[in-house]
Amino acid sequence: MERRAVRLRITGIVQGVGYRWWAERQAQDLSLDGWVRNCPDGSVELLAIGDEIALERMIDACRGGPPDATVQLVQTLAADDDGTVGFASRA
Repeated sequence: MERRAVRLRITGIVQGVGYRWWAERQAQDLSLDGWVRNCPDGSVELLAIGDEIALERMIDACRGGPPDATVQLVQTLAADDDGTVGFASRA
């Protein structure tokens, strides 16, 4: 199975609402590798690595986010597989 990587930049009310924790759980449920972190500008950045179907499901899920989030935009960018195993939140 071919692994592909995407980098997401999620903007809106996405910090201080459990978005990273939620994204980590979503990615783990989809068996994705990668990471999620808060950015200084108030956005959330996420690297997801896995099969095409799981990546599309993750992108769709990120457009909604957890209940307390208000997602304005999810930018999807091509990315390189950095070799991350598992999925975790980064500081």
